[in-house]
Amino acid sequence: MVKKSGQQVRYAVVGLGHIAQVAVLPAFAHAARNSTLAALVSGNRTKLRELSRRYRVEHTYSYDQYEDCLNSGEIDAVYIALPNNMHAEYTIRAARAGIHVLVEKPMAVTEKECQAMIRATQTHRVRLMVAYRLHFEAANLTAVQLVKSGKLGQPRFFTSAFSLQIRPGNIRTKAELGGGTLYDLGIYCINAARYLFQDEPREVIAYSAARSDPRFNSIDEMTAAVLHFSGDRLASFTSSFGAADVSSYEVVGTKGSVRLELAYEYAFPIKLHLTIDGRTRTQQFSKRDQFAPELLHFSDCILRHKAPEPSGLEGLADVRTIAALYRSARIRKAVKIRPVSLRKRPSLKQEKRRPPVANPVLVQAKSGSV
Repeated sequence: MVKKSGQQVRYAVVGLGHIAQVAVLPAFAHAARNSTLAALVSGNRTKLRELSRRYRVEHTYSYDQYEDCLNSGEIDAVYIALPNNMHAEYTIRAARAGIHVLVEKPMAVTEKECQAMIRATQTHRVRLMVAYRLHFEAANLTAVQLVKSGKLGQPRFFTSAFSLQIRPGNIRTKAELGGGTLYDLGIYCINAARYLFQDEPREVIAYSAARSDPRFNSIDEMTAAVLHFSGDRLASFTSSFGAADVSSYEVVGTKGSVRLELAYEYAFPIKLHLTIDGRTRTQQFSKRDQFAPELLHFSDCILRHKAPEPSGLEGLADVRTIAALYRSARIRKAVKIRPVSLRKRPSLKQEKRRPPVANPVLVQAKSGSV
C-alpha cells in the first residue's frame, strides 16, 4: 500500500552502476510530482555512502539486506538497474514482498525468466513495467504517429544500425551476466521495428560475427538480423560492440520515409527527417530527461491502479525475439516466432517532457563505451 495520502510512490533504486548514477537518480528531481527516492541498494559501501549523502536518501542497504529493504515499510516500488542476469530474481523477490517493479531492459535473459516475472507480479498483485524510455520520447513517438497516419503510404521496410566501441571488461561483454549486442543494443532496433510497424515478427534470421579480440571471447562482436512481419514487411538491423558510434533508423513506405539520427540516445538531441514526394523536412528534438517520464508514468499507474505501457509482455516480446535471433545465428537458419499478443502500444499520448539533467560526478562507475 502506498503511503503519504496516495500522492507519492517511494522507490528504492537497486544497483548503482553507470545508468543509475548518470540518469535514474537525477531523474527523481523531475518526477517529484508523484515519485520519491527513498532508498538505495548496492554492494558497494562507497557508492551507498556518497550517493545517499548527495541525494539525501536516509535508507541504504547492501544486496544481502535486500529482503530487509523490501519489508522495511519505507518503499512502495523498486527500480532495478542490475546486470541482466539478476533482473528476474530481484523482480520476483520484490513481487513476493508486495513491491511494484520498474526493471531495466532487457527484462531478463530468457523467455522463461520473463514469464516467471509476469506470473509473480500478477500473483502478488503488483505492477510490472519495463524501462523502455523511448516509449515516452517525442521524436520516436512522432515517428510512430507519422507511420500510423499514412503519410508514408504503406510502410514496407525498416533499417537500423546501433553500434559503439565497448570498454574492455564491461559487464556487457560477459555472457554469464546476460551480455551480448542484441541484449544491449539490438533490443532498441527490435523494439523500434515493433512499435513502428505496430506488429510482431513472425520469422527471423541472423548472422553473428567476431574478430580475434579478447572483448568478444564469450559474446558476439556484431549481429545482423532480418525480421519478417505480416504483410511481407521487413525490418533489418545491425548491432555492434566493435564499431564507431552510430544510432539511427529509417522506415520507408510506398510514398515516403522517416529517418531518425541518434534515434536511441538519451544524451544528445535527436533529428527527424521526413521525406514525402522527394521533399525533406527536418525537425530537431532537444535533449531531454528520458528517465523521469518513466517514473512519472509508472507511479501514476500504481496510484491509479492502471496497467503500465510498456508492460511485462512488451519485455517478453523482445526477449523472445532476441532468443530466436541468437538461435538463428547459431544454426544458420531462419527461426519462426510465436507472436506475443499486446493490447497497448506506445503513442504520442504517452509523451512527457522534462528538461535535461546535468552530468553528475560518478562514484566508482564508468560508461560502458570507450
